[in-house]
Amino acid sequence: MNTKYILLLLIIVGFTACNDPEDVLRDFNIEPDTTPELPALTTGSADFSKYVAVGASFTAGYTDGALFKASQENSFTNMLAKEFAKAGGGDYNQPLMNDNIGGLLFGGVPNPMFEPRLFFNGEGPVRLPATPTTEAFNTLSGPFQNIGVPGAKSFHMLFEGYGNPAGLVTSPATANPYFVRMASNPNASMIGDAIAQNPTFFTLSLMGGNDVIDYAFWGGDSSRAVTDSPTFDFAFTTAVNVLTSGGAKGVVTNVPYIEDLPHFTRVPHNPVPLDAGTAAVLNQAYAAYNGGIQQALAALSGLGLFTEEEALKRTINFAAGQNAVVIEDESLTDLGAINPAFAALPKYRQATAEDIIVLSASTFIGTEAIPGNPQTVNGLAIPLADRWVLTPEEQQEIKDATDAYNNTIEGIVASNDNLALVNLKDLLFKLSTTGLSSNNFTLTSDLVTGGAIGLDGIHLTARGYGLLANEFLKAIDAQFGSNFMESGNMINIGDYPTNYSPTLQ
Repeated sequence: MNTKYILLLLIIVGFTACNDPEDVLRDFNIEPDTTPELPALTTGSADFSKYVAVGASFTAGYTDGALFKASQENSFTNMLAKEFAKAGGGDYNQPLMNDNIGGLLFGGVPNPMFEPRLFFNGEGPVRLPATPTTEAFNTLSGPFQNIGVPGAKSFHMLFEGYGNPAGLVTSPATANPYFVRMASNPNASMIGDAIAQNPTFFTLSLMGGNDVIDYAFWGGDSSRAVTDSPTFDFAFTTAVNVLTSGGAKGVVTNVPYIEDLPHFTRVPHNPVPLDAGTAAVLNQAYAAYNGGIQQALAALSGLGLFTEEEALKRTINFAAGQNAVVIEDESLTDLGAINPAFAALPKYRQATAEDIIVLSASTFIGTEAIPGNPQTVNGLAIPLADRWVLTPEEQQEIKDATDAYNNTIEGIVASNDNLALVNLKDLLFKLSTTGLSSNNFTLTSDLVTGGAIGLDGIHLTARGYGLLANEFLKAIDAQFGSNFMESGNMINIGDYPTNYSPTLQ
């Protein structure tokens, strides 16, 4: 037997003398490994030994209208921390929720402002029928490297006392329950808790996002005003200066346009189908209103105080087929202020394609407030209040603020070598137009089916957060000379889900 093995070895040696090793392996039905050898991971000028993430809901991992344990574990910042750990990164602690239900208890009682997460029931997003178990007033033991606080605006990140439990019961509230759970002390600030850990690297995600989203989400409610540019500029500049004061490097993002999020594009302006009979009933109901508009036009047009164009815009008319909703528009002329005789005429008009109907309105538009009574159809007989609609004027206010914030962000990044920029505005635009491909998946911003945006129409899915994490790694490579991409240390977005089962609680 030894002689046989010697002869076989001599044959193989003979083959290798005349052929490439790969050819010899194939002759013996052995397929050679052709995977290219990747270089070792290098960090360039970045030091990941103490990574701290600061931001709002995206940083925290918020998705499907809530924050819950699985979403936090699938936050893009936790994904980054795992990659940084391969390059000397240290611990990354998160203030985890108690469950996968989402929502919060205030003194043991569910708070309706912080509801359980959404899930897809086969027809649309609905809230999980479960009771939260996470108590807002229970402060966890830190420090935490994920200082992501859903709802935080730019100036909140500097506010000392934003995590004070006493601020949850004031009116209006001066504290945020998510920061209450993680704050180092009642007088702490988000930026203060971050810099106290002496970070060597940081991410500052979507600072400025809530400064416009809060106003947009509530349909341009004036009580939730867009943050003015000087306030944002001061907050952003101060945050960056503090975070880089010890020599830390970091990555920031700009702010996307709301029109690239399905929460603001999903509901059409004319979502309600009517038959001819129902349309006639509704037209009769608005006959007195339309007549009042014509009377106001006759009385005021000669004075140049009320135009025929506006009168036509304010005239309500329905027909068989798809019909535009009726909305309150505060930008319309206050006819009662001109002439008390017209004080009873509200600021109503029908929506156009230029108006944005927010996603949350879809749950009741077209339903009857009194079942069986077509004169109580929500959105038609009963107009949509201002909080459900963004008019073109309100949209322009949001866009102007977003552009101003981004000019500040991009200018500061361009002047500071310790900063890299993730173009989140461009990322969301591509998701809403062409889609983006990664790891054989193509993601879009389509609600439910697109894979990138969660069921609330604003926040990313876990897979979407994986896509975002890769954008951070690319930016780090480009600015600081690391090689996450070249060494193959990127996020496989296919490892992360696009939705969570209702049984996950």
